[in-house]
Amino acid sequence: MRARFVVRGLVQGVNFRNAAVREASARGITGRVWNRDDGGVELVAEGDTDAVASLERWLHEGPRMADVESVERHELPGAGRYGDFTISSVPVS
Repeated sequence: MRARFVVRGLVQGVNFRNAAVREASARGITGRVWNRDDGGVELVAEGDTDAVASLERWLHEGPRMADVESVERHELPGAGRYGDFTISSVPVS
């Protein structure tokens, strides 16, 4: 499965992207995470349905210093575009 998540709140400057890489990688998820210009964090996650659902639950909490206000989920077509989960400096599709 493949999904895009937009996380809003206090999610930049609190190690959110690095923590997302650890959490996604631990679940066997591939994809990318990046900061948005509006202060949010966005992710594309590919993997097993249960693993992506588990990551989504984590996104609602985030790392210790984060204050997550909302998480949007958007299903995406296709899968298998990524070999790992890393931070991107630009938005990806």
